[in-house]
Amino acid sequence: MPAPEPIPAETTLKRILRVSRFNGLSVVIIASLGGFISLLLGDLVGILVCVLAVVAGSMELRGNKKLRQRNAEGMAWLVRGESLLLAVILVYCATRLGSFDAETAMGNLTPDMEAPLKELGLERADILSMVRTTFFATYVSVSLVTLIYQGGMILYYRRRIALVNEALAAQPPAPPSRQPGN
Repeated sequence: MPAPEPIPAETTLKRILRVSRFNGLSVVIIASLGGFISLLLGDLVGILVCVLAVVAGSMELRGNKKLRQRNAEGMAWLVRGESLLLAVILVYCATRLGSFDAETAMGNLTPDMEAPLKELGLERADILSMVRTTFFATYVSVSLVTLIYQGGMILYYRRRIALVNEALAAQPPAPPSRQPGN
């Protein structure tokens, strides 16, 4: 069976441009919505995390823009943006994992919420155990998904730097466009 044809450099550049635009916009939109919700809830840490995530998404969009201008520096911006997002989410998850407070968790359990659970034969200790397990499972899962996805994106971008540079070298940069009145 013959080896597959290598993907042309220009095709790689086009894929990188599509992926980085989608990723950057997704991060900016989701983090902005999360920041707005954190603001409504008065969660200062959540606001900080969301602002840093918006910065990471903006870095990826800046890298995309530089690549569209045929500037090879754009790839470094893509890698930095994904690296910042990875670090922000992992640090946030680590701090959350170290902050579980059983009293606060059980203090949020209203009598209306507790009644159906008691009908199922669950005591407060059982409920606390489920809440603790869910809390830790959530933040460990988010950490793993982030490590796989953002880590994978970092590797994806880094492994394609040479091909993108080849595509960018194949055509000289386009001259800056002049707008009327400038």
